[in-house]
Amino acid sequence: MTPFSDSAKPGVDVVLIGAGIMSATLGVLLKTLDPNLSIAIYERLDQVAAESSDAWNNAGTGHSAFCELNYTPELPDGRIEIKKAIAIAEQFEQSKQFWAFLVEQGILPDPDFIRPIPHMSFVWGPENVDYLRRRHAALTASPLFAGMAFTTDPQQLAQWIPLVMDGRDPAQPVAATRMDLGTDVNFGSLTRCLFEFLQQQPGVEFHLAHEVEDFRRKKDGRWRLKINNLHTTEVTIQRARFVFIGAGGGSLPLLEKSDIPEAAGFGGFPVSGQWLKCRNREVIERHDAKVYGKASVGSPPMSVPHLDTRQISGRRELLFGPYAGFSTKFLKKGSYADLFRSIEVGNIRPLLFAGARNIPLTRYLIGQVLQSPEDRIAALREYLPEARPEDWELATAGQRVQVIKKDKKEGGVLEFGTEMVTAADGSIAALLGASPGASTAVSIMLNLVQKCFPEQSATPEWQARFREMIPSFGQKLNEQPALVESVRTRTSQVLDLQAEVG
Repeated sequence: MTPFSDSAKPGVDVVLIGAGIMSATLGVLLKTLDPNLSIAIYERLDQVAAESSDAWNNAGTGHSAFCELNYTPELPDGRIEIKKAIAIAEQFEQSKQFWAFLVEQGILPDPDFIRPIPHMSFVWGPENVDYLRRRHAALTASPLFAGMAFTTDPQQLAQWIPLVMDGRDPAQPVAATRMDLGTDVNFGSLTRCLFEFLQQQPGVEFHLAHEVEDFRRKKDGRWRLKINNLHTTEVTIQRARFVFIGAGGGSLPLLEKSDIPEAAGFGGFPVSGQWLKCRNREVIERHDAKVYGKASVGSPPMSVPHLDTRQISGRRELLFGPYAGFSTKFLKKGSYADLFRSIEVGNIRPLLFAGARNIPLTRYLIGQVLQSPEDRIAALREYLPEARPEDWELATAGQRVQVIKKDKKEGGVLEFGTEMVTAADGSIAALLGASPGASTAVSIMLNLVQKCFPEQSATPEWQARFREMIPSFGQKLNEQPALVESVRTRTSQVLDLQAEVG
C-alpha cells in the first residue's frame, strides 16, 4: 500500500464517494440545508449514474409496495404482514415530496424523469388468487393503498393487460390488483439533473474518473482520503470532516478500509441480472403497466419477475425479468476479484453461516445461470403466453450486492434490503444493499443527515427546512388519511402526475 503523502488539499466539509442517486440526493439535501457547506464528489467511472442508478440497470418502478408481493409475506397463521409495505409506501411519498420541492425551487428543471403508470400484481392458481385477495383486503385498510382495485374477471384483465391475457387458458384461475397511483422513474436522468445542480453551486468539487483507494482517520477527527486520478495516475490527498460511501456494490470494500468498529462482520453476496428486452414496437405499444408476479422459492427480491413498461431516453420500452445470476463482481464494471478481496478475518464466520443457511438461494442462482434461451422464453410465456422468441433479446441488467452481517444467534444472516453503517461519532457512513434502494433514497438520506449531523438537525432552522422540503416530515402518513390526500394532490400537480389521480 502506497503511504499517504504529507501534502493535502485544505479540505472540505463533506466527501461523497460514488455518483449515483444516493450521493446526489445527499449532496442536494445538505446544500439545501446549509449552502455554505463545501463538498467534494468522486466517481471512478467517466460518467454519473452509470451503475445501479442507470435506467437499464434497475427496475425504475418507483417502489411504493403497490405491486411488489415480496413486501407482503404471508404469516404462518394465514395473515398478510403489511408493515414493510406501509413503511416503503411512506418512504416513496417522501421521495415524491422532495422531488416536487426541487421542481418548485427550479433545482430540477422539469419532472420528465417520472411519469404515471399503473402498478399491478398478477397471479394464477387457486392458492395465489386467494393470497392476492387477502393481500388486497389487508392493504386497502391503509389510506396509503386506498383505491387499489382487485379483480378475477378475465374480461377486465383483458382490458388492463391484453398481452398477459392473450392466449391464456380460460380455465386457469387468475387475479390481479391495480393501482393507478404507480410511477415509472428514470433514476439515471434524475441523478444527472441533481449533479448538474450541484456542479453549479459554490464550494462543490466534482471529479469523474477518480477512485478513492484508502482512508485514514487523523487525530483531529478528520478523514484523509487517498484518491487516484484514473486518467493521469496522479495521486492526491483530500481531507474531510464527513465522508459518505455511496458507491453501490463498491461500498463494502471501501467501508472495510475505513477500519471503523461498526464495519466489522459485514460481508456481501453479489447477484447479477439480465433482462429480456422487447424489440417489436407493436408488442411494446400494447402494454402500459408494471406487472409483478410472485418470486420463485429461494430467489432474491431483485429477481421478482415483472413485465415492465419503461420510458427511457424519451422512448417506450418493454422489459421482462430480471433473470438472476451469480458473478464475483460487486459492480457491473467491477473486477471478478471483488468478492474475494472483500473477505476478511472479521466476516468469514458470518459469510459461512449465511451461506449454509441459504442453500436454496445457491441452487436457484445455479439454475438461473444454466438457463437456456428456451428456458427464458418459457418463463416469459407464463406472463405473456403468445411471446415469440424473435421479438426479444437478452440484455445485461445491473449488479447488486446483498448484505451479509453477523448475528449473535445464527452466526451470520443474509439481508435483502439496505443497511446504513455509520461510525459512532457520525463522521463516516456507508450504504450497503439493494432494493428498494433508489426509490427510498430521500428517506434513507434524511435519516443519515439526522444521525450524522445531530446538532444541526435539531436546530429550528433545519427542522423548518425539513418540513419545507417534505411537508409530511416527522409524521406517519399511514395514520392520517387527510395528509395522504393532501401530499399526493400536491406532488401529482407539481410532478405532472395528474393522470394518476382517481
